[in-house]
Amino acid sequence: MNLLTILLSGLLLLTNPDWLTNFEKAKTEAKASHKLILLNFSGSDWCGPCIKLTREVFESQTFDVYADANLVRVNADFPRQKKNQLSKEQTKHNEALADQYNKAGMFPLTLLLDEYGKVLKKWEGNPGLQPQQFVEAIKQVKK
Repeated sequence: MNLLTILLSGLLLLTNPDWLTNFEKAKTEAKASHKLILLNFSGSDWCGPCIKLTREVFESQTFDVYADANLVRVNADFPRQKKNQLSKEQTKHNEALADQYNKAGMFPLTLLLDEYGKVLKKWEGNPGLQPQQFVEAIKQVKK
C-alpha cells in the first residue's frame, strides 16, 4: 500500500460525518441518547499509528455498526500539513480538549468517557486490537 493511500485513509476520519468535532455537542448528544463518548486524539496526516488505528479499527464495519448504536464519536485532530490545517476555532477547541484530556500529547490517544466527560477507559497509542476486540473492550466498561 502506498503512502498516499495510507494518508487518504487517515483523512477520511476528518470527513466522516459519524465523528463529531465539537465536544460540547457530543456531550449533549450522549446525554440525550444515553451513549458513551469515544474521544480520539489523532494526527491524521503524520501519525502512522493514528492512521493505522483509523484504517484498521475505526473504519471497520464491525466497529462502525457497534459505534452507531452505542457511542458518540469525537475526533480531535492535529494535522501538520498546511493543506490539512483546521480552522483557528477548531484548532483552539482541539487544544482545549488536549489540555483537559491529553496533557502528555500522546498520539493516538483514545478515551472512553461517560456523558459528562469522565474518563472510563484509556488506550494510549494504537492498542493493536482487532475491531471486535476493541468493541469487546468497550462492552466490558459498559457492564
